[in-house]
Amino acid sequence: MLTTLPNVERLSARVVRILGLNPGPFTLQGTNTYLVGTGSKRILIDTGEGKEDYTSLLKDVLKRHGNIAIQEILLTHWHQDHVGGVEAVQKLATPPQTTTTRKYPRDVDAIRGFVEIKDGDVYRTEGATLRALFTPGHTIDHVSFLLHEENSLFSGDCILGEGTAVFTDLYDLMKSLRRLDDVNASRIYPGHGPVVERAREKIRDYIDHRMMRERQIESALTKEGTRTYSAMDLVKSIYVDTPEYLHQAAVGNVLHHLSKLEKEGKIERMGDGDDGDDVKWKWAAKL
Repeated sequence: MLTTLPNVERLSARVVRILGLNPGPFTLQGTNTYLVGTGSKRILIDTGEGKEDYTSLLKDVLKRHGNIAIQEILLTHWHQDHVGGVEAVQKLATPPQTTTTRKYPRDVDAIRGFVEIKDGDVYRTEGATLRALFTPGHTIDHVSFLLHEENSLFSGDCILGEGTAVFTDLYDLMKSLRRLDDVNASRIYPGHGPVVERAREKIRDYIDHRMMRERQIESALTKEGTRTYSAMDLVKSIYVDTPEYLHQAAVGNVLHHLSKLEKEGKIERMGDGDDGDDVKWKWAAKL
């Protein structure tokens, strides 16, 4: 059962969480947005998906905290539930549209007019210093932010407060998780779900979960020498306790692992597959 979160909660002396009011199977209680700083101007991390109720809630929070202005908006990645509210939030500025929006770029971006985030960039407001950490894997443009005054991490969707995050590239995700582990943060403010107080334990749980499945795949690929396997062959070999009607869904997870292992040079594609459909390839361990 998911933790019940209030719509607005002060999490520390310099962090207020405001829910995006968009609960769902992938957003949990809703997207977390964060107002960061202690002064009359503060940084907003993510903007929800554009729900009118969220904009009203944010406006009320800014007023109740002393007519705070949003100094700038930092976006963790391109997904609609994180960027959909940008235009509405910008209109809260006086004059409208004057709040700088920052984002790591990707080839196709629906958000226009943003200022590019670069890995290592530092953003300052009264009471808070944030450093951008490029952490792709969930998406190609994903960025996390380290809050130096607390040694806390805004993890976006790289790490969630509950459950595990989906991803587009496991190879990149694992590198990002190890980078975040090296930061040695004390707590995590995730893109969805409650605050994580034991940050490194959570990060290592994510790493261990993925590595367990990877070891199963490697074992299956090597146990019979030069035999080749399709992704579905591996699912049937590994997911022995999973109902068969869920096997097709598990193929996608296995393919992510196979892609990572291929990039690491541990396995190779065999046969006459289709570059546009990894399901048709066979895979074998490099001996």
